[in-house]
Amino acid sequence: MSRLTLVQTARTFFGQIPAWAKAYYAALGVWLTTTAMHIPDGYLSPATCAVMFLIILPFWYVGLKKLREKLNARSAPLIALLAAFCFIIMMFNVPLPGGTTGHAVGGALAAILLGPEIASIAISIALIIQAFFFGDGGILNIGANCFNMAVVLPYVSYALYQAISGKFPVASRRRVIGAFVGGWVALTVAAFCAGVEFGIQPALFHAADGTPLYAPYPLSVAIPAMVLPHLLVASVVEGLVTALVVAYLQRTNPGALEMTNRPVPAAEGGGWQRLRVFWIALAVLAVATPLGLLAPGTAWGEWGSEQFTALGLSFVPQGLKQLEGLWGAPLKDYDLPALGNPTAGYVLSAVLGSVVVGLVTWLFTAALTSGRAPAAKDHA
Repeated sequence: MSRLTLVQTARTFFGQIPAWAKAYYAALGVWLTTTAMHIPDGYLSPATCAVMFLIILPFWYVGLKKLREKLNARSAPLIALLAAFCFIIMMFNVPLPGGTTGHAVGGALAAILLGPEIASIAISIALIIQAFFFGDGGILNIGANCFNMAVVLPYVSYALYQAISGKFPVASRRRVIGAFVGGWVALTVAAFCAGVEFGIQPALFHAADGTPLYAPYPLSVAIPAMVLPHLLVASVVEGLVTALVVAYLQRTNPGALEMTNRPVPAAEGGGWQRLRVFWIALAVLAVATPLGLLAPGTAWGEWGSEQFTALGLSFVPQGLKQLEGLWGAPLKDYDLPALGNPTAGYVLSAVLGSVVVGLVTWLFTAALTSGRAPAAKDHA
């Protein structure tokens, strides 16, 4: 969309809204190229949060059922690694136009290796731990955040990967192309879903005078603000990371790329020994996470009351003010003030978070699949 088109659209929209909102949207236009994905508490109404949680439940059920039926305990290291990888990669903020940030998720890679159903469980574990321990994403919004990043992202990416790679051999270049396109498009679609969730709030939940109670951005603002920067930057990173790892696995561990087709025998490619290079790489990434602090600014849609005020906006949604402090995470914003060093706090959070996510996922997977022996049909 050209700058002229955006200006014309903005003028038309501003002419139709009340005076109290014009100052807000004028300031918001400056931040139109920013992005968010972890929706904090207060941006979605409790009713929306409840609906999104109900929507995610069937996907969790299908994922748990698939995990139980298709895999055994030998798959636990790979699933734990991918969950921890998703946690770590989301800590690497990517600079975006306008001096703000976004991040990849790693969900496309998890979907390609595990299938979208099981990937949804691994990513959800990472997101839930992020919310409870680090305050990254709201407690009430676990359903919405998991739907966007643990359902839409893996399911869309896997569908595109399969459509492009089809039944081509593991070593085919189409696998790498499919991995990139799947990651790029899927994260953008997930951003679109988040934009819709933001955008319906002012229309559905507002005070008698029309003042929004929760996210105040309408669809005409929220969708472009979410989709454009993901499409141009964050989704590109998601696609590149996915494609590079798939290309590496083609050369070093092709069995890991066969998990969805021949899960039990392919699980041998997901054992500790075959994945030790990736565990070492994960440790290196954890230490390198302070690079994510170099990207300045705050992601769009993740502002708190103080930041709304600092932006010079004329109001702060009342619902947001009431719900934003709902949960006091012990390591909020990946920081430990007692250390007196944000960089050290970020590294400690990365190490602790990846260990907790990996361990919880490993134990959960092992417990759920314990006693399942390889069936003859798995070797067919």
